[in-house]
Amino acid sequence: MRRLPPLTAIEAFVQVARLGSIKAAAEELALSSPALSRRVQALERFIGKPLFERRHQALKLNDDGDRLLGMIAPALDTMADAVETMTSGTELLRLRLGLLPLFATQRLMPHMGDLKRKHPELHLDVDTGGHAVARLGDGLDAAIVVARDIDPTLYAKRLDRNRVYVIGARSLLEGADPITRPEQLSKLTALVHRDMADTFTAWRAAAGLSEQEIEPAAIDHFDSGTLMLEAAAQGLGVAFMLESHFEAARDDRLVQLFDLTVESDYSYWFVCRPRALTTRPVKLFHDWLIDVLEADRVA
Repeated sequence: MRRLPPLTAIEAFVQVARLGSIKAAAEELALSSPALSRRVQALERFIGKPLFERRHQALKLNDDGDRLLGMIAPALDTMADAVETMTSGTELLRLRLGLLPLFATQRLMPHMGDLKRKHPELHLDVDTGGHAVARLGDGLDAAIVVARDIDPTLYAKRLDRNRVYVIGARSLLEGADPITRPEQLSKLTALVHRDMADTFTAWRAAAGLSEQEIEPAAIDHFDSGTLMLEAAAQGLGVAFMLESHFEAARDDRLVQLFDLTVESDYSYWFVCRPRALTTRPVKLFHDWLIDVLEADRVA
């Protein structure tokens, strides 16, 4: 059998090549940056040629490195899948997924039958607790979150772009004093999600309104979009949420107030650590989710 370089050196090379940074790769492999550098250098010595162009703090694959990555990365992924299957003692694949309840109800659960048909071996442990991004790698493999942007050291895929809607009970459009102008919101309570804390103020600014022109009677914060929609339907306030929330709710008790187009800074994101995306459960779910949401947009 031909002599091979240490597997740890190959793993280090692949991570640095994928992330483009010794520091980021070291964090993924729980190593110090000098230790990771030594592993990469050991592989270069074994092969007898450099694999990267070194530019300040960043590394870029040269032609030899790019060729090597294309040949060994799939094999390394296959090895990781094989070890994962053997150590689990079962053919089942399990994904620990952080989810916001409203996204799960409106956009994920209606497609779960399709996921089960295409990947019957994949099982989800769903976690709707808070601070999902902070728990990646420590209890969660991946998460779907709503945010403006994501830490650049993480893998993140934007799942949509949205507009801010003001959502209220249908009864607000009825009676002797219907709500037809934004200024009338001053006598109502604004309902805001904690993960989109400045949605109201951003909407007010984008709508060209000043604090003097519109200041709600109060701002109530929720950590559940489902409860926000129900509170709005019950007439407890008006919810500042996303267009997709309103459309997917399909609740005849709710209406969009005002014909204002205000782009939202917030989006849904699929997030995981870069190394997690190389594992089979995360990759299967990620690719399936992107395909499903794209089909929804086209439909």
